[in-house]
Amino acid sequence: MAVGIFDSGLGGLTVLDAVTRRLPQVPFVYFGDNAHAPYGVRTHDDIFDLTCAATERLWAEGCDLVILACNTASAAALKRMQETWVPADKRVLGVFVPLIEALTERQWGDNSPPREVAVKHVALFATPATVASRAFQRELAFRAIGVDVEAQPCGGVVDAIEQGDEILAEALVRSHVEALKRRMPNPEAAVLGCTHYPLMQHVFQAALGPEVKVYSQANLVAESLADYLTRRPEFVGPGTRARFLTTGDPDSVSSRATQFLRRKIRFEAA
Repeated sequence: MAVGIFDSGLGGLTVLDAVTRRLPQVPFVYFGDNAHAPYGVRTHDDIFDLTCAATERLWAEGCDLVILACNTASAAALKRMQETWVPADKRVLGVFVPLIEALTERQWGDNSPPREVAVKHVALFATPATVASRAFQRELAFRAIGVDVEAQPCGGVVDAIEQGDEILAEALVRSHVEALKRRMPNPEAAVLGCTHYPLMQHVFQAALGPEVKVYSQANLVAESLADYLTRRPEFVGPGTRARFLTTGDPDSVSSRATQFLRRKIRFEAA
């Protein structure tokens, strides 16, 4: 009954932590493609190939349902995967939709036409590849009209977080927020469009100001996954073991993951 969680690096651990708390009875297999991280500066074809390879590895672990806990992969590869590659007996889901549902206050499965929503000015902070894909704006347009989105590509932030350089990560976040606010001085809401960014949520909030509502993904994805598994239990795969897999050096990744989640994590070679 295992479910797969994929990220290019360590950011997806924020999602894993939330879904594990929400669904303690489900074993999760986490796959971090640390050898090829970060994805945010890669081409879409490269991201597609790497994400498919990781997904196949999780299928081999008995995970018929795989969550792309990586906004870059969700933005650059998911639609193509679902339309051309994923077989009928498997499912691959992304992390954008739960976020947009919360932002637009629409329930899952609400297929009514797009409508005006309360929030009109949204700041999106994401990797360069996610921003370039315009996937967030595309998904938002299915559900809402009249929303102005200003996107800021946050180069360097993922690298700094992965390397454990909190001082640099905080400085970069403040710089990116300042750059966005020059173009959108008064955002009403901010979307953290990368699963690494919840670790810097307090810095984003402080730089944006208390009046800006900051949306982060982990808990939203956990609730959406619980709802999905209730409706579609047939996609809970045959796997029974929780594991942590990486394409990087297991000892190094384990050490950084333990710091990341503040609990002991042991990765194995994928």
